[in-house]
Amino acid sequence: MIRNGVPLPPTVYPLAKGRVWAMLAGSLVFVAVGIVFLVAHSTLKMTVAGALAVPFFGFCSVLIIQRLLRARPELVLDDAGVDHVRLGRFGWDEIAAVRMREQRVRNASQWFIELVLHDPDAYLARAPRLVRSTASMNARLGFGPANMATNTLPVPPEAVLDAMRRHCPGLAVQH
Repeated sequence: MIRNGVPLPPTVYPLAKGRVWAMLAGSLVFVAVGIVFLVAHSTLKMTVAGALAVPFFGFCSVLIIQRLLRARPELVLDDAGVDHVRLGRFGWDEIAAVRMREQRVRNASQWFIELVLHDPDAYLARAPRLVRSTASMNARLGFGPANMATNTLPVPPEAVLDAMRRHCPGLAVQH
């Protein structure tokens, strides 16, 4: 958006490192618990739980460490569109709307900003492999393919939506 003949500077959101360090600690705790279950193997359920927990949370730990080591911002909004570290780049013309979504699991909830795309299939054709591999699971949960977790951002999701509307004033926000 150009204001008074000057383009709006990009809005840059770095990784919320404190939260991500806490996620890494949690993943490593689950790896340790899984190892204890495997070593103790007092019951079949504990052995199976350990055999599933160690590789899953180990993989999560590796992904989290990679994010902590990367010097790239988590999210950049500019007059041309959105650049997300995991999802990639979107032009504003690709985005039909945005909406805040909540995923609840028992007593915990996770907030996402969903980019509602005009052509999700075109995005999936160029999307990173991890996004493509989770697209069918997201569809079963009622989500589109482009979802940004807000727990890695240093601001509340409402602040991100406000910044999106500053860069793209006609952007539709669904509730």
